[in-house]
Amino acid sequence: MLDTAVPSPGPAERCVRALLSPWFRLGLLVVLLGGAVAAVLLCRPERILADGWPAQLSGGAAPVLFAVAYGLCTAAFVPRPVLNVAAGALFGGPVGTAAALVGTVLGSALSFGLGRLLGQEALRPLLRGKWLRAADRQLSRHGFRSMLALRLLPGLPFAAMNYLASVSRMGWLPFLLATAVGSVPNTAAYVVAGSHATSPTSPVFLAATGFIAVTGAAAVAVAWRRRPRTLRAALARRRAERGVG
Repeated sequence: MLDTAVPSPGPAERCVRALLSPWFRLGLLVVLLGGAVAAVLLCRPERILADGWPAQLSGGAAPVLFAVAYGLCTAAFVPRPVLNVAAGALFGGPVGTAAALVGTVLGSALSFGLGRLLGQEALRPLLRGKWLRAADRQLSRHGFRSMLALRLLPGLPFAAMNYLASVSRMGWLPFLLATAVGSVPNTAAYVVAGSHATSPTSPVFLAATGFIAVTGAAAVAVAWRRRPRTLRAALARRRAERGVG
């Protein structure tokens, strides 16, 4: 039998393979995020707190437009507390909370989708550290419970958690459900505080800021309690590595 030589791929096929490669897609993700951050810095969405919502965008569609803008901003690493306060100042407590929560879920879905589509395949082989593998295993096996706990803790970088979660094997449904449920308390607190910012001595404003302070202190306390265990584990691992060496 005659051996048939496999033809080498042509320039077009090689170009398509390069464009579909994991590292090219990861580079595209980095470029997209860099462009989004630059756009946010140029547009300065925090000016809404000082200038108010544009008059030409007022009406019933304003909360919807705000929710969409909220989602885009969170995907570009704009801090959610600023957007939550703006939602309260612009639309009041109930409507502002609804708009902020919808924007939270939209931003989470956008970040998770971008990370899953453009970054997961390239980054998963890099999960070689013990802590990284443990975090990936926890998120992949107990997605809803783990993400719910992360959402309930204030102070964690929202966009970064979305992109990191996309590298795991967590499903879409548990990720979005945990985000929607776990984001309610702190989102509502910031929105209510923003809606009563003009009367900082009112009981509602004091209750909202008190809740934010208490949850923040609780998160610090949890992190502080876990610190000795983490430090001991790190020291034990170093001693084991030196013993093996």
